[in-house]
Amino acid sequence: MANVLWLQGGACSGNTMSFLNAQEPTVVELVTDFGVNILWHPSIGLEIGHQVSELMNDIKSGKVPLDILVFEGSIVQGPNNTGTMNYFAERPMKDWVKELSEVAGFVVAIGDCATWGGIPAVPPNPSESTGMQFLKEKKGGFLGHNYVSKGGLPVINIPGCPAHPDWVTQILVAISTGRVKDILLDDYHRPKTFFTDFVQTGCPNAISFAQKVDGHFGKRGGCLFYEVGCRGPMTRASCNRILWNRVSSKTRANHPCLGCTEPGFPHHDLVKGSVFKTMKYLGFLPKDVPAGTNKLAYYTRAGFEKVMGTVENLTGVNKEHFETSK
Repeated sequence: MANVLWLQGGACSGNTMSFLNAQEPTVVELVTDFGVNILWHPSIGLEIGHQVSELMNDIKSGKVPLDILVFEGSIVQGPNNTGTMNYFAERPMKDWVKELSEVAGFVVAIGDCATWGGIPAVPPNPSESTGMQFLKEKKGGFLGHNYVSKGGLPVINIPGCPAHPDWVTQILVAISTGRVKDILLDDYHRPKTFFTDFVQTGCPNAISFAQKVDGHFGKRGGCLFYEVGCRGPMTRASCNRILWNRVSSKTRANHPCLGCTEPGFPHHDLVKGSVFKTMKYLGFLPKDVPAGTNKLAYYTRAGFEKVMGTVENLTGVNKEHFETSK
């Protein structure tokens, strides 16, 4: 059995709402089938007031073992690093997190606020919010660059605004069933199982992206990258492989990807003061070319796809037929 304590900092509870809608496995199955014992959760826990304080003090002292500390929301350090903007159980929440992280077997950060700081950490950041082990792209965050849990891993980051519920429950299952060795993390401590492919992988508009065919919000056909700055080509997440509600995703519903699993989210434009900055062209930055692809080869192929898309649209000639007849 794995004891799980779930705490919230600077949060909107969106990740809790997502978590409670998990399907594979469900929250009930976590408890009944996989031995997850939820010591306390701010939305579904029965304990209140001093009962919660006593539980956390028992965890600190070692009387109650803590296998997994789950944290949702940003770590609020303000003002002046006192943490008094976010009090919990008669103490700054950041003090509880610091002490509980020292005794936890594993620490899991859920959602963008907990992983990178999220919306609360957007400049000027008056609450001095940060993520558990990152502040945007910079490693360190609240627990520091070198933090490692008792189980031997840094903070396991499951980003998203909110995070996909099945990403959360499946990681909890992996830890509780002793399959921690199967959790391989990328440079931002995201499990590679969920954050290796780009959102564009599996998107029905991917061919339109290659052909540079513009799309329009809410209408089928064409790629929303050029029209409204969909960030699917540069965002790592399995949204089109593990569908939301096992039915669809933003891009499958013809809504642009906002890039919410990347540490730069929300993409902030300091000049224009915009919180959600969009990109309508790739430019010539190496980071904008899909991983493992030669820049020149990528743009050459993209140009060819654009020409072939135009030929097919105007004449009805299929590209494969055209290439075969050359």
